[in-house]
Order: sequence, then C-alpha cells, then structure tokens
Amino acid sequence: MTLPTSKRLPAIDLLRGLVMVVMALDHVRDYFHADAFLFEPNNLDRASPWLFFTRWITHFCAPTFVLLAGAAAYLYGKKHTKPELALYLLSRGLWLIVLEFTVINFAWFFNPTFEHQLLVVIWVIGASMMLLAAVIWLPLRYIAGFGLLLIFGHHLLDDMQLSGNGTASVIWAIVHQTNFFIFEKGSLFAAYPLVPWTGVLLVGYAIGSWFAPGFPADLRKRWLSNSGYFAVLLFILLRFTGVYGDPFVWVQYEQPLYTLLSFFNLTKYPPSLLYLLMTLGPALLLLAHWEKLSAPKKWHQPLITIGRVPLFYYVVHLFVIHLLALGAAELTGFGWQSMLLKGWVSLEPQLKGYGFSLGMVYVVWLGLLAILYPLSAFWLKFKGKHRNKWWVSYV
Repeated sequence: MTLPTSKRLPAIDLLRGLVMVVMALDHVRDYFHADAFLFEPNNLDRASPWLFFTRWITHFCAPTFVLLAGAAAYLYGKKHTKPELALYLLSRGLWLIVLEFTVINFAWFFNPTFEHQLLVVIWVIGASMMLLAAVIWLPLRYIAGFGLLLIFGHHLLDDMQLSGNGTASVIWAIVHQTNFFIFEKGSLFAAYPLVPWTGVLLVGYAIGSWFAPGFPADLRKRWLSNSGYFAVLLFILLRFTGVYGDPFVWVQYEQPLYTLLSFFNLTKYPPSLLYLLMTLGPALLLLAHWEKLSAPKKWHQPLITIGRVPLFYYVVHLFVIHLLALGAAELTGFGWQSMLLKGWVSLEPQLKGYGFSLGMVYVVWLGLLAILYPLSAFWLKFKGKHRNKWWVSYV
C-alpha cells in the first residue's frame, strides 16, 4: 500500500490508481457474472475472448500494486532513519495482515464466524513488508539481487509439493505452493505465497531509489524504459520457446485468436516468471511514459486521487461490491441471505443459477466507480487535514 511522502509523484499515483480501478472489474465479475459460477474465465474451451480479456487485463493489478508498495517503502525511508523505517514496515505489515484476517475477510464473505480465510494481496504485502524490514540494512544491490533471484528462480521449487493439512503443508503453501485447505472448523486458501511475491516487493524497493530526490529524470526514464522493454521481450522469447517460466505451454487452436489468447494465458497462483514479466514490463513502460507528468490531464486526476488512498479504496470497494450483490440477489429471487457466504461466492450452492451477462458486469463496475471516486476524494481531503493524527497514515 502507499506510504506517506511529502512530495507526491504523479506517475506512481496515476499507475496505482489505474490498476486499482481495473482490479475492481475482476471483483465485480466474481460477484455478478453468471459464468463465474460455471467455469474459470481463462478456460479457453468455454470462455469467450471478451471474458478472457476481462480477466486477463486484471492480471496487471497485483504485480504492479506490490511493486509500487516496495517503491513507496524506499521513498519513505529516504526521509527517516533505518530504525524508523524498519519499525514502520513491521507495524504497517502487521496491520495489513490483521486487516486481511478481519475486516477484509468480513468484506469478502459477510460471515462473522470467519470460518473461511483467504491469504491474498493485502496479506502478502504486509508479510513482505515485515521481511523487508529485516533486509533494509543490506546494500541496495543485494536487496535487488535477492528479489530477482526469487522472481527468476522460484520455479526450481515447483517439484517440491506437500499434500495434506499438516503444519508443514500449510507453511509450505504460505511460502510457495498455492493450496486450499479444509479443516474441521473452516478452510484456508493460501493464494498469494511469499515466493515470489516478496521478490516483487524487494525489486520495487530497489526501483524506488530511481525516484529519490536528486536522481536524474532522464536516467530514470531510460532505466524504466529499458527494464520494461527487456521484461516484455524476455517474456515473448521464453513463452514462444517454452523452455522456462510457466508450468503450462501455449496451445495452437484452429482459430488464430484462441492461439494468441493461449499465448497470454499464464499461471497466477503462484505467479509464474512469465506472468510477472508480462505484467511488470508494461507497468514499467507506463511509469517511463508518465515520468515527466508535471501537469496531469483532466482524466488523470480521478486515477491519481484513487492512487493516493489505495488501502481505503481497497477495503471500501469490497464492502460496496458485496452490498450491491446482496441487493442483486434479493431482486433476482435468491434472497439477500444467499450472499452471506460460508465459502467463495461462486462455489456457494444456494447461488446456483444466479448471475448476469458480462455486459451487465461492466455496467455495475462503472456504477461502482461512480460511488468510489467521491468517497476516495473525501478521504484524501480528510487525510490532508489530519496528517497529525498517527492512525491516518494506516488507512
């Protein structure tokens, strides 16, 4: 999530706001699209190109979000001592983990028993921040190198699979192996393991040094551009050859369009190297493109506003989506109670037959943004007036 800085960087806020807006589309799809209850949107045997794109475009959100969280941590550290930065990362990280298990969990399920837990993006940012607190004492090149090692080398761990619900299996799922656990009194979906997500945050921390005061703007733009192009070209090369980087190779279909979709159909849980190259490369290119953004355009401003209050936006958007879904279930005869979930929404038996067209998903998404933008603007203004309150920076 964002960290307080005295001088805002429009490019970072703009990119963060853009991915926050796109992220909301995927979560609206989860709660409103009829096909979400039938099959996965990346199933090319059933999904339409429009549906595949709706899911695919949201892949850019989490990697960019985690990368920018690392960059923000570095910028915060430029204005504080190392002990102060370490303390902030520890406290901030712990706070995010607590939020994931409580407020955010309740927003997903509206279930006060908390019997089903998700370890997703907020959790992994929080845990990665706490790990970052332990390595900020190292030279920056070592931090960057370790992050790149986690990103490029984690596939060497793929053959190490642990089954069952034992402690070792849960720990390994948290570290690397995405897994779903069913226990006697609940369940756990470890969707975002530390490896390689922590690597993304560490690389973002190193990239944050490019945005430090006094760093030459032309050099920053060149490094961002070169890094972005390198990531995109390496993705194309590795994906085309299939030698390394993703558990599944692309497939040739009779229809060329579906062959192209297969080429971009990559593994997110856990994120493969190719998944991260495909998403972070364009993110770096956008940062380079917006590098000299001194006077944001009119359409940039809403995104910058949202990008400056990401945690507030994230928590509120889940509650608003779920509340809208309660109303939709009531209006379509399923009853609002059917949206009080014991598990993931698309797996709930009481919602069989529920859902709307993909076009309606986009309509709901636009309506959601119309609600979230003024709320985000209000919170940003509130934060500006109450910066002296310690708790404001944690929301």
